[in-house]
Amino acid sequence: MDLPDDGDPLDLDRQVCFPLYAASNLLNRLYRPILAELGLTYPQYLVMLVLWKQSPQTVGSLGDMLYLDSGTLTPLLKRMEMAGLISRTRDAGDERRVLIDVTAKGRTLRSAAEKVPSALAAGLDIDATSVIRLRDQVRSLVAVLHGSPTLKS
Repeated sequence: MDLPDDGDPLDLDRQVCFPLYAASNLLNRLYRPILAELGLTYPQYLVMLVLWKQSPQTVGSLGDMLYLDSGTLTPLLKRMEMAGLISRTRDAGDERRVLIDVTAKGRTLRSAAEKVPSALAAGLDIDATSVIRLRDQVRSLVAVLHGSPTLKS
């Protein structure tokens, strides 16, 4: 990525990664108390969002959607299973695959989770159009980064 030459390339203010990193950290801090009421961490919330939309999912498909490797995802899923939110079963058609499904307790949690987006938005002074524009720009960046040959190796 070529940036205009406007000084020190190592100046923190010139970096694209830092504001994204800071925003991610700050968003996680905003989510933490809201999700704590549900008994979820942010990564667990993301898993539930995927499963509430379509379940069951394989561990591989969850990892692909959430950009998480199995070494990160597997312990997370084990904790969620112990909490009774999901079930993990071997796929009868392919024993190598593990299917992740939402339990009754996990389905019940969905109605309480519906308040999360509005609770988060209530703490932010930003209009919906700006949020949508930002989301779309970040999605585009994720697509570019995901397609990077450096990440493929």
